[in-house]
Amino acid sequence: MGQEDQFVPHLIVSDGMAALKFYKEVFGAEEGHNMMAPDGKRLMHGELMLDGHKLFVSDEFRPEEGGSCKTPQTLGGTSVRITLMTDDPDAVFERALARGAKVVMPVQDMFWGARYGQFLDPFGHNWGINQQLKEQTDDQTNAAAQDFFAKGK
Repeated sequence: MGQEDQFVPHLIVSDGMAALKFYKEVFGAEEGHNMMAPDGKRLMHGELMLDGHKLFVSDEFRPEEGGSCKTPQTLGGTSVRITLMTDDPDAVFERALARGAKVVMPVQDMFWGARYGQFLDPFGHNWGINQQLKEQTDDQTNAAAQDFFAKGK
């Protein structure tokens, strides 16, 4: 049996169906298989597909319900950033902000030759949005980084 993706991020959220809608609208993802919990209110398993890659989403469940992962709100923050490679980071950012995301770092030209920014989605997850504009050597990137940080950006 072949592997489609070997790494599949699985986000735990406070409102699974709203999260599916947000990610579909912001990233242009397609909805895959979804399964609701027996209570009919919480998303036990949700799938989104973006350019052939999967993202899983589910609501938080208590340990006695088989849950072991927590939402960023329960944890008081997140320890993960997911970076999305895109051809139009500004448009992705605009769609995210229009749907309740908060700017962590505005989209800007970065020293590694990309347009990049970060937002926090309404479910507490941190996203990096990256468009690689040019390929650079390590020396070019290191020189650009020194200049970038010397300017205090």
